[in-house]
Amino acid sequence: MVLEAVKVKNLTEKELDQVLELDSLCFGGLWSLDGYKREIASPNSCLLTLTINIKESEKVIGLGCFWSILEEAHLTILAIHPDFQGKSLGKLLLTKLLEKAEKKGLERATLEVGENNKKALNLYKQFGFVEAGRRKKYYKKTDEDALILWKKFI
Repeated sequence: MVLEAVKVKNLTEKELDQVLELDSLCFGGLWSLDGYKREIASPNSCLLTLTINIKESEKVIGLGCFWSILEEAHLTILAIHPDFQGKSLGKLLLTKLLEKAEKKGLERATLEVGENNKKALNLYKQFGFVEAGRRKKYYKKTDEDALILWKKFI
């Protein structure tokens, strides 16, 4: 796969079926169709997709979202299809999300991540996120704690 073939763009309703599949695959169905429609319509939400062309059709292979709350970007989703992980696509998507947040004038970013999600933790630390707290048993299915991470924009 050539990274130049990857497109980053705002999510539209046209991609919702693929996004729901990716959500189910990566998160077990975190958000519903109506939830994604609300996010698309919200002026406080930024939803980006990563797509590639496969057999002359666009396939969604990544999804990222943040909410603008006051001067903060709350990252809510960052997912890369398992078949495409390990190719720096998470870095690309996170870079684009943070760039959009800065362009909106937001001053910092925050997120929650599972304490055992080493790949995600390594990615976020590469971007300057630091641990600021913990949410005990945040993930109900596993009773895993979530680490609260923050990053200030320069």
